Amino acid sequence: MELLDGKKTAADIKTEITAEVNKMKANKEKVPHLAAIIVGNDGASLTYVGSKVKACELVGFESTLIKMPSTTSETELLKKIIELNENDDIDGFIMQLPLPKQIDTQRVLMAIDPSKDVDGFHPYNAGQLATGGEGLTPCTPLGCMILAKSIIGNLTGVEAVIIGRSDIVGKPLAPLLTAANATVTLAHSGTQDLQSVCRRAELLIVAVGQPKMVQGSWIRPGAVV
Repeated sequence: MELLDGKKTAADIKTEITAEVNKMKANKEKVPHLAAIIVGNDGASLTYVGSKVKACELVGFESTLIKMPSTTSETELLKKIIELNENDDIDGFIMQLPLPKQIDTQRVLMAIDPSKDVDGFHPYNAGQLATGGEGLTPCTPLGCMILAKSIIGNLTGVEAVIIGRSDIVGKPLAPLLTAANATVTLAHSGTQDLQSVCRRAELLIVAVGQPKMVQGSWIRPGAVV
């Protein structure tokens, strides 16, 4: 068995980005600037956004972290998003989810300028991904593709099974794999005989919030998981 080393792959990509940023600085070009908005004090969200700030520092990006209280109104948050949309110094930003109950998440995501929608959640970017156009791609599906190609190489004809149909991972991953000419099955908790579906997979990607949902006996020998 060979373990996928995501940390090494990420480190290699960061090294490449650092070199590009250093070239930009040497040429007196504008350095990319990433902002992130977080509403409330969710521990997991704070950790996630904090890691993005550290990554920016590591590669030489500018970064801005905007913390807003959990009592923030939808109007206040939309005003902040408009400010970032109109700020030419900000190249892209993350709207950290989940949001408090008083805020309509879909309305907030719709308000983000698609060209600055780093997470690729705006319907424009989701539509471009689904139809093979150019747009911003969600990071986790893109990371899955990079890892899969690093092990398998050409994905043409590969039997790929995704378990999970979230807007963040499962749904956007399906068109990425399709564009790579893989044969794609999008399965979920309601899939009948999930065990047999998993056994078909040469590439199995599991993105569900349930530990041990997939058993070792379900894995096809030699499959990439």
